Amino acid sequence: MGSPHRSAAAPSADAGDGARRNIGEVLELLRADFPSISIPKIRFLEEKGIVTPERTPSGYRKFSSADVERLRYALLLQRDHHQPLARIVEILDAIDRGLQPPPLVDLTPTVPEVALSADGLPSPESFRRSDDVRLSRRELLKIAEIPESLLDELEQYALVAPRRGTGHYDSDALVICTTARELADFGLEPRHLRAFKTAADREVGLVEQVLAPTRRASDPAASARREDTVSQFAALAVRMHATLVKTGLRRL
Repeated sequence: MGSPHRSAAAPSADAGDGARRNIGEVLELLRADFPSISIPKIRFLEEKGIVTPERTPSGYRKFSSADVERLRYALLLQRDHHQPLARIVEILDAIDRGLQPPPLVDLTPTVPEVALSADGLPSPESFRRSDDVRLSRRELLKIAEIPESLLDELEQYALVAPRRGTGHYDSDALVICTTARELADFGLEPRHLRAFKTAADREVGLVEQVLAPTRRASDPAASARREDTVSQFAALAVRMHATLVKTGLRRL
């Protein structure tokens, strides 16, 4: 029998061996760690949105290995960490949207770290969007530790906006909100930050000029070259901008 104190490992989006199991087989897989598990319990967790197994034409449930992993994770959070199902659904939804599994001490989902180079500036890798983080408005406010009034102002001045068509915010929005909060300690309000937006728009314009000759090419290799050019150019532009600001401040 499995240990009742087994730690919860967050479900992975790509977990699975391709197998599809019926509900009885899933019951047997979970019973070693959860002796009280039952078929009605598994059906109940499905109704609550923990898993959405495939259905055969005859209506029978077919659970993937990822479904079993999600069930196990939910049961561990419920048994060992006393989390209500509504909270477990929120955590799983956050993980599905690209957030990292929460530390079990506070169960607050966290976002992936920004890739930084040795000098602390964003590296080219940080400009290649590799995460699919989607934060709700409430999550953004909580993780960035800002009041809703500040977010309203940042949106008013077009410094932050939810992703088009989704209503969710990405990790860039989180960085901007967090930075705006820290700048507020120096008396800077969102209206003062428009200068940063103007400077950024000009730098984006430079990137567009560099890319203009390559836009006619449509092969996959050309697309990859454009992405690499954007990331490299962006990192260099930020380095130039940051160094010029640092040089200017030395004159104060």
